[in-house]
Amino acid sequence: MKTAILGAGISGLALARFLIEEGQAPDDIQLFEAASKVGGLFHSKTVDGFTYDVSGGHILFSKDTEVLDWIKRHGGGEEEFVRRDRNTKIRFEDRWVHYPFENGLGDLPPQANFDCLKGYVDAWHARSIDDSEAPGDFQSWIRWRFGDGIAKHFMDPYNDKIWKRPLDQISSGWVAGRVPDAPVDDVIKASVGLRTEGYTHQAIFYYPRSGGFQAITDHISTPISSRIRLSTPVTQLQRTGEGWKVNGEAFDCVVSTIPLTYLPDVIEDLPDEVAGAMRALEYNSVVTYLVALDRAEHPDLSWIYLPHATQGPANRITYMSNYSPNMAPTGKTSFLCEVTFDGKGPAPGPELEGEVVDGLIRAGLMTRDEFLFADRSQADHAYVVFDHGFDERRETALAWLAANGIEPLGRFGRFDYDNSDTCVIKARELASRLAQRSTAG
Repeated sequence: MKTAILGAGISGLALARFLIEEGQAPDDIQLFEAASKVGGLFHSKTVDGFTYDVSGGHILFSKDTEVLDWIKRHGGGEEEFVRRDRNTKIRFEDRWVHYPFENGLGDLPPQANFDCLKGYVDAWHARSIDDSEAPGDFQSWIRWRFGDGIAKHFMDPYNDKIWKRPLDQISSGWVAGRVPDAPVDDVIKASVGLRTEGYTHQAIFYYPRSGGFQAITDHISTPISSRIRLSTPVTQLQRTGEGWKVNGEAFDCVVSTIPLTYLPDVIEDLPDEVAGAMRALEYNSVVTYLVALDRAEHPDLSWIYLPHATQGPANRITYMSNYSPNMAPTGKTSFLCEVTFDGKGPAPGPELEGEVVDGLIRAGLMTRDEFLFADRSQADHAYVVFDHGFDERRETALAWLAANGIEPLGRFGRFDYDNSDTCVIKARELASRLAQRSTAG
């Protein structure tokens, strides 16, 4: 079965490797990649000895130990990864608050602590006596779940920074399974100073020793490098009987990991309704800055969140040089700063760099004399935006692809908010199904 895989990010590369493990001949697989290197959202960049991940801070973790081991084994081997204990904080005014926010209420100023605890308990009590469903919009869901205090002091300002849209325009459906529910006892304990932990599935993570997160996809791709066509964008998908032609070349099976929003420009004779649904899917892009510092050592932090507008436009700061000793030159350190924007709007201008750096200084994270330089990158597709109508548009797109023999895969190939391990899990599942199809003829 001659198979075309569109895109050589983690999903496409993992699929190719799994297909070969399932017995498919490597010569029957071709990967088409528009960029000049593999990796997709895993891309990393090195400037003057400083390495950073261009689409935002990545970490490797998974509840699926088999997949975690597979990624480490094929991503260079266990010895090529650094094991890290997560130490994540929220920068609230001039103090550090334990992460997640509801497990750190005791770190807040007294009035904010009271506001958040009262609101959380009130919301918990209201849910316990009312079995109505969760609100459909994200803004109302925040108050239903966390209460007015946490909404005011953290959730509203922080999510405004990320989504760049009124929160009532975003569906609450995406948070199911992604935002663990802190027991009310844990929140009360945290408020009075008894430390509790949340998001324990991220408590330990791994990161490549050298080369940034891209080292993972570089290693995965090495055995199949002859099957990857770099700098080869897909410009035409044409149906031919039960198969497809990709850029004029015939294939029995096509797997697309490229964004659904791009497909109307390449699929011939795509129905207007389907093309409209694909183009209407919303997403955010991200501008990232490497901020190089003349600082010998960082505090022991992994990443932090900046909820306040006074802290600048960045919403998340990764202490990039803490991830591995090879991420910065000796005696230097670095930040990775993320600023999202509407993917269908204009990107922020060059003034953004100064706004980010000034915000870091106001937040007390660095001083002016530590600043060496900043390097800017951009990822056009970074975050799926779950606006109202998202589910219907996505279903229209995926149903047509399924009915016409194109297999969608990956975060933007399916518009699923998948982490890297989930992308590999879904690639493994798809490889199994395709192997069965191949066997059946």
